[in-house]
Amino acid sequence: STAVFEAETEKAGVKVKWQRAGTEITDSEKYVIKAEGNKHSLTINNVVKEDDVTYAVIAGSSKVKFELKVKEPESSQNTEEVLVFDSVPSAGTQPEEPVDPIGLFVTRPQDGEVTVGGNITFTAKVAGESLLKKPSVKWFKGKWMDLASKVGQHLQLHDSYDRNNKVYTFELEIIEANMTFAGGYRCEVSTKDKFDSSNFNLTVNEIYHLCHDIVSFPFPSKTNYIFLLLRSTEGHDEAGELNFSALLKKRGDGKTESQPDVDVWEILRKAPPSEYEKIAFQYGITDLRGMLKRLKRIKKEEKKSTAFLKKLDPAYQVDKGQKIKLMVEVANPDADVKWLKNGQEIQVSGRYIFEAVGNKRILTINHCSLADDAAYECVVGEEKSFTELFVKEPPILITHPLEDQMVMVGERVEFECEVSEEGATVKWEKDGVELTREETFKYRFKKDGKKQYLIINESTKEDSGHYTVKTNGGVSVAELIVQEKKLEVYQSIADLTVKARDQAVFKCEVSDENVKGIWLKNGKEVVPDERIKISHIGRIHKLTIEDVTPGDEADYSFIPQGFAYNLSAKLQFLEVKIDFVPREEPPKIHLDCLGQSPDTIVVVAGNKLRLDVPISGDPTPTVIWQKVNKHPSTPMDSSAVSGTTHIDFSCYFHCPQLLFESEGRVRVEKHEDHCVFIIEGAEKEDEGVYRVIVKNPVGEDKADITVKVIDVPDPPEAPKISNIGEDYCTVQWQPPKYDGGQPVLGYILERKKKKSYRWMRLNFDLLKELTYEAKRMIEGVVYEMRIYAVNSIGMSRPSPASQPFMPIAPPSEPTHFTVEDVSDSTVALKWRPPERIGAGGLDGYIVEYCKEGSTEWIPALPGLTERTSALIKDLVTGDKLHFRIKAINLAGESGAAIIKEPITVQEILQRPKIWLPRHLRQTLVKKVGETINIVIPFQGKPRPKITWTKDGQSLDAKDVGIRNSNTDTILFIRKAELHHSGAYEITLQIENMTDKVAITIQIIDKPGPPQNIKLTDVWGFNAALEWTPPQDDGNAQILGYTVQKADKKTMEWYTVFDHYRRTNCVVSELIMGNEYFFRVFSENLCGLSETAATTKNPAYIQKTGTTYKPPCYKEHDFSEPPKFTHPLVNRSVIAGYNTTLSCAVRGIPKPKIYWYKNKMDLSGDAKYRMFSKQGVLTLEIRKPTPFDGGFYTCKAVNERGEAEIECKLDVRGNHMSIMHNTNTAVK
Repeated sequence: STAVFEAETEKAGVKVKWQRAGTEITDSEKYVIKAEGNKHSLTINNVVKEDDVTYAVIAGSSKVKFELKVKEPESSQNTEEVLVFDSVPSAGTQPEEPVDPIGLFVTRPQDGEVTVGGNITFTAKVAGESLLKKPSVKWFKGKWMDLASKVGQHLQLHDSYDRNNKVYTFELEIIEANMTFAGGYRCEVSTKDKFDSSNFNLTVNEIYHLCHDIVSFPFPSKTNYIFLLLRSTEGHDEAGELNFSALLKKRGDGKTESQPDVDVWEILRKAPPSEYEKIAFQYGITDLRGMLKRLKRIKKEEKKSTAFLKKLDPAYQVDKGQKIKLMVEVANPDADVKWLKNGQEIQVSGRYIFEAVGNKRILTINHCSLADDAAYECVVGEEKSFTELFVKEPPILITHPLEDQMVMVGERVEFECEVSEEGATVKWEKDGVELTREETFKYRFKKDGKKQYLIINESTKEDSGHYTVKTNGGVSVAELIVQEKKLEVYQSIADLTVKARDQAVFKCEVSDENVKGIWLKNGKEVVPDERIKISHIGRIHKLTIEDVTPGDEADYSFIPQGFAYNLSAKLQFLEVKIDFVPREEPPKIHLDCLGQSPDTIVVVAGNKLRLDVPISGDPTPTVIWQKVNKHPSTPMDSSAVSGTTHIDFSCYFHCPQLLFESEGRVRVEKHEDHCVFIIEGAEKEDEGVYRVIVKNPVGEDKADITVKVIDVPDPPEAPKISNIGEDYCTVQWQPPKYDGGQPVLGYILERKKKKSYRWMRLNFDLLKELTYEAKRMIEGVVYEMRIYAVNSIGMSRPSPASQPFMPIAPPSEPTHFTVEDVSDSTVALKWRPPERIGAGGLDGYIVEYCKEGSTEWIPALPGLTERTSALIKDLVTGDKLHFRIKAINLAGESGAAIIKEPITVQEILQRPKIWLPRHLRQTLVKKVGETINIVIPFQGKPRPKITWTKDGQSLDAKDVGIRNSNTDTILFIRKAELHHSGAYEITLQIENMTDKVAITIQIIDKPGPPQNIKLTDVWGFNAALEWTPPQDDGNAQILGYTVQKADKKTMEWYTVFDHYRRTNCVVSELIMGNEYFFRVFSENLCGLSETAATTKNPAYIQKTGTTYKPPCYKEHDFSEPPKFTHPLVNRSVIAGYNTTLSCAVRGIPKPKIYWYKNKMDLSGDAKYRMFSKQGVLTLEIRKPTPFDGGFYTCKAVNERGEAEIECKLDVRGNHMSIMHNTNTAVK
């Protein structure tokens, strides 16, 4: 199998080194090292059991360690050893979590429990069906420690995506847990406009060992403890080590602290001050100084407390807006209590409620706010109970996001969003740069309850861009487009000809409904009065003149403010002259073009049509109005006039008679010398040819008048979206079915986000074509489009919205497409991912090949592959093939990456060459029972024939396992025995070319006991022994012997000599009158022999026959109290080098010596060695670190008194020492 490790640096171009078991790795066939920008990877090919070691990646002064776990499965059917990857099993069990119906989580991480040294994995699942991009997930320990910086040996973060269920899975894996890992954790997940978090706890249980009836607890060793604290103080030189000792640093602004699962307060109360640091480290206390202050106050209270049965806890924590109860128990049930907040007495209110239930006194705080984060006291008489309340503020969420806006230059812009809490603090950015009031007065920020506003009073072209509002729980982005002002005239004012006392209406329509303007009469501004009215409704501006007089005849103009436009028209006054005609005059209709093609009158839909028809005739003629169609129409009385198309209507009246007025939308009015045809609110159905007939006894006359009603076009059909790219698309549409009677001048296009209600105009100049390429869209956001049609009358209603679409682009072509290997029937290819993937992600790659001279591309693999390498099999030897690869995502295929030159399918001959590892160039020594796994890499093509021999003989397959691959061969012995020692030879052969290498393996075991031990002589207080070397040396050199003695009475053995090289010795200082047995162990590299050679007969130390009677003297009292004759001296040393502290003392009887560091006894610590010789006292500190600095005290005690002396030791940091200690601790 192949293992790939990836690392990412902050900057590109940084030189990165990879290490394996402390040795630097170089690029080879086994280890492939790649670097691309700030991304670096290490690929281990053909992973075997020997690769199960510790690795590290080094960039500058940063070093991250990680491990590769390789599992070896058992197989009864196949003797060949197969090595597979396996994750470290978790020692903790996690119950199946319920599905979370609220928030982003499908499954939240649950509380877990693990023993020291075990592994555990926490899992969080996020629903991805409604997400356009992968959510951002962060893991924290406590409130502030981001675990992303701790990934390495003890912590791993994993994530995956289930395409079938559309669920993202995120995992936090803790490896080889220790006691410092216990505590509270938090998982935060955020998207563009949503945020969610989940808290969970980890409990780490200790392992208890019973040995010699003494219970020992597995606390971290002193070396590890110092290493962890050193990393904390040295700025985390190794980011790969999961280290929570940094929590011991005091935080300046944090108020909350993680509560340990055990009662740490009780432990601190009972512990001596010298143990405080150990307790803080063991239980992960983050604010030791604050806890000690409160502990001191609590201890003082305990000495005096007689009024309280149960006091307040040292601290409480509550979420903002929630309720909390503080409770004490008093000794006297009738006692009165006072509650204080920051020293001020609390009064009863709606938020503060006091309760007294028996001996209990309860303070309830409702709707906690940040102002309630304070110190509280309960006072009974003169006694007090203290506590602190920490109010936790939830993250601020954006409940209503920003919306895109398009404005004109100079207009006011107002971005609005709504957050989850009133008065929350937010940050505004433009194109990634934070906006502040200090930089410019252009931006104004406003808060109104939960709503937040960004206001730009006068926008400019430079204000275009993406604006972002950020809170601690969400982000929202919107685009602002500022366009130059450009006014379009949809309908200009027209010339009018009116008669006396009629109404004249000038009307125009412009594109901007906010534009104001002025009306001019012959260059002078028109002042409105009772007869002259000026109105502005939406985009329409009107000038209405009632009861027109000859003085109103002039040139009228409308000028929009701020634009260089001048819309002009002329008002002509029509004088009606009455001519006297003879009595007998045939009727006459006085219209222009009478008798020729019909007159055409154009009226805008919705406007009023008033048609004055002057007539003459004597006697007064009768007037008949008809609507003429292709078929003959039937006259109707004007009283039955209707506006229905294709229905004829007539109006009969005589001029001398009383005027007859017909009611309705379409009607005819009678005047003395003319008749008026009126249509109120013209509609499309009113179009047609109207015929007016005048009759009298003398004759008749008739005229045809064509009325054409023009209107805005019908809305076009929904536009179609095609050619969707990363930030653009092509919009296509068809003309409207009805153009309103006027040619369509162009189209206006608008777009909006799917979930928004604000449409944004994309063009200010009318589009003449039926296609448009929309740009400047945000990739991954869903949009909709709609279209307006515009003619000379105005703009149509909007078309239906297009189908929602998402701008998304296919990825770029894969990079670094090369051939890795070629054989007679296969070709191995490799490549790197595309430089640009985009919001659509990457579904996989398609690999194709084409024979030279052909144009047909054949898929090389079935379906898509997600890997960045491929092995193309079953090819014809000798064929010349071209290969290409494409990346695929939702948007389609990328461009093809092609290998320029054709590849010939033919094995390339390569001489066999064995690359013997450096450690195998000398004798490989292993102990009996150990596993032997030797990996020998080699090269050679085609695959060479591999032969293993031992001492010239072939190997037994039942005893030794051999596994061969294309690049290496492995010798595997499950349990080494002595007969496995010898010279092994590996031979590679390709045709007539060979290469050989020899490996010497030495298997060693514990030696046998010495032989022929005997007691050669006994004299005085001495005994002489001698023996011969053991018969079995364990296949290793005898390094020495260990001699022990035992009194016959007790038979307790004591070592006299160790590592003794001779085969004879003299044991001295034996006690007179006792009998002794002696035994000897032999020793080699494996250790002492399992049994010893023991003397058969004891050595008796005889008593002398002469009895000496000493003279009787009066004993002089020489005793004196201890006194230091030479003091300890302050020292400053370099970390990593052994150092000593020395002083001299005298005292009778000989004083007992104690050494202390910062008042902590050092007698039980293996890091320190203490010597006393002739009154000179020496304390040796092995390889000190900065943590060993402090005040050291030497104390001498005897029955006459005691004395002590103190000095200060300063340990300076040493980079090389730190690296050595780090490697030692990890191993």
